[in-house]
Amino acid sequence: MRQTLDNIIFIGMPGCGKSTLGVLFAKAQMYGFCDTDLLIQQKEKLPLYKVIEQRGIEGFSEVESEIVSKLRGYHRMVIATGGSVVLSEKAMENLRRNGTIVYIKLPSEEIKRRVRNITTRGLVMRKGETLDDIYRQRTPLYEKYADVIVDCTGLRTEESVERIIGALKRYTQR
Repeated sequence: MRQTLDNIIFIGMPGCGKSTLGVLFAKAQMYGFCDTDLLIQQKEKLPLYKVIEQRGIEGFSEVESEIVSKLRGYHRMVIATGGSVVLSEKAMENLRRNGTIVYIKLPSEEIKRRVRNITTRGLVMRKGETLDDIYRQRTPLYEKYADVIVDCTGLRTEESVERIIGALKRYTQR
């Protein structure tokens, strides 16, 4: 049997609900909450899309990796990451050392319905790339790094939180 869970890290595509579900999970389980996108904005003093515009994809990825790689010392914290965090092996190794990684899985069609304004959302995507391209590229990485995969297809927010809680309970009982 695994030890009790410490930090819970949410990964997944932009628009899958990492931040929304993270806050609600944190409230339900009496955890703290941290959003790495907000940490990036605080450090850079710019919205994410401006950081990407000014630094480029590589520059943004360096900032994201630096911030995520320095996350430590948290206890009973839900950490909602940016969708591109899985592109940095260094960042993912640090997250794995600091908690249980939960991949919030949704089909591409549902992601496209949820993500409307690509230009001001702060998505890490190259010119000419689509959400489908990003989905195909990142899905294997989300699956590779996840300790727990939770399919939230078609679920309401509360149902998704309940499913995550149940999946984590099963994970700790293995």
